[in-house]
Amino acid sequence: MNRLAIVLLTVIVVKAQDARQIVEEVQKRNTSKSQKYEGSLEVIDAKSHVSTKRWEYIRIGSFGASKAVLRFTAPPEVKGVALLVHSHPERASDQWMWRPAIERDQRIALQDRSTRFFGTDFSYEDLEERDVNQYDFKLLGDDTLDGVACWKVEATPREKKASQYTKTILWVTKDHYVYLLAESSNKNGVSRRIKYGDVQNIQGIWTARTLEVTDMKTKSRTVMKLEKLEYNMPLKDEDFTLQALRRAS
Repeated sequence: MNRLAIVLLTVIVVKAQDARQIVEEVQKRNTSKSQKYEGSLEVIDAKSHVSTKRWEYIRIGSFGASKAVLRFTAPPEVKGVALLVHSHPERASDQWMWRPAIERDQRIALQDRSTRFFGTDFSYEDLEERDVNQYDFKLLGDDTLDGVACWKVEATPREKKASQYTKTILWVTKDHYVYLLAESSNKNGVSRRIKYGDVQNIQGIWTARTLEVTDMKTKSRTVMKLEKLEYNMPLKDEDFTLQALRRAS
């Protein structure tokens, strides 16, 4: 191998490593023992019709190996519906839905993770955590988004069948290592866009308090605002079971 080829190979390896290090730093800075918030959601369809929902969210455990419960509190027709998510560092999460109206839980199959979650523009997959080790990364360069200096990083899932997305482009701020935008693609192009805003320092963790999720196919979007957000509060592991979902309904 000639000298030029060696130099080019070195540059490629360094760039790949830099991209991974950027996302690892995002994950590191977002690490907490637990998390809790109340979410207000506005779902705006392609004809600008607006519906509102609210949910409560609790989470415990390390990033990528966490347990979370999301429970709707309004409107009345969805109140009490809950999603239990057990994320794993080496594979896709386990998810169960609890429907109090019929007093029944349902395991969410892997092939159904691409569907919309109860009338919002989040898919079931969007509500799980994925560890950095489940992706390959490539640094696409520098960019500026809303006046903020960012890195653009391409994330490609290593297990193709475990995700509806073929790749996701991430905009990561250079100052606080926070996501400002994520564009996820399938074989037909960009399918979902998540824009992060109102970034604040909450208990030492820089956090986007507003998320705007757009379904690029239906042109529907959901704007979620995080209220009463807390980190590292006492939570019990037994609150993250199917039995706990049933007791709370």
